[in-house]
Amino acid sequence: MAKSGKQAGARIALVTGGAVGIGSAICERLAADGMRVLVADIDAEKAHATARRIVEAHRSAQALELDVGSADSIRRAFERVAAEFGRCDVLVNNAGIAKTFPFIDFPLDNWLATLNVNVTGAMLCGQHAARLMLRHRFGRIVNIASVAGMRAVGGGRTAYGTSKAALIGLTRQMAAELGEHGLTVNAIAPGPVDTPLTRVLHSQASRQAYKDAIPAGRYGLASEIADAVAFLASEHAAYVNGAVLPVDGGFLATGARGV
Repeated sequence: MAKSGKQAGARIALVTGGAVGIGSAICERLAADGMRVLVADIDAEKAHATARRIVEAHRSAQALELDVGSADSIRRAFERVAAEFGRCDVLVNNAGIAKTFPFIDFPLDNWLATLNVNVTGAMLCGQHAARLMLRHRFGRIVNIASVAGMRAVGGGRTAYGTSKAALIGLTRQMAAELGEHGLTVNAIAPGPVDTPLTRVLHSQASRQAYKDAIPAGRYGLASEIADAVAFLASEHAAYVNGAVLPVDGGFLATGARGV
């Protein structure tokens, strides 16, 4: 779908969960910035559709089937990247899952699945990408966390909020160990964003509660998260390492409003 090979040229950017929502917006933005984007997703059909749309806009992209919940799938995907491109310059750990249950009844299987995808998967992708990045002493890793990892948000998010807090901790550890090799690792903590996932998870009442709590008075756009990723993935962010950037319309900065 896009030209491949190990020749020097555009940066290679791999985005997990890249087929829809925030991931799709990130893929489109990085491709617009001139990168060769690998749309990595468990849903191969949707990944191909997103890559096709990017190519039709005269930019470079191709689909990559990847299940972030499977260590074997991650290994195979990065073996393919190494064989085809010989490098991975940018990794965006965007893939994530979320279900809500009351804490007292939170099912163990969902707890384990959420941490496996949202934390362990990001760690494994980070390891494989970093090994390729070390060859060139350049790399940008951006982990998509959440304001729910910095502050408890609503009910039912026992696994999701904990996983995103852990991802923020992982970001700092990766930054501390990889920085000396020319790699940077940062996290973005989106607030509520209008995506297919939030349309399912957020009731009308919770959507209104969020809007009331956000100074901007609205949900964010996937493109606004993509803009922040583009900065952290760029040459302009060379001295930004181990940072957590909320992109939340002021949600974390605000206490009681309208009093």
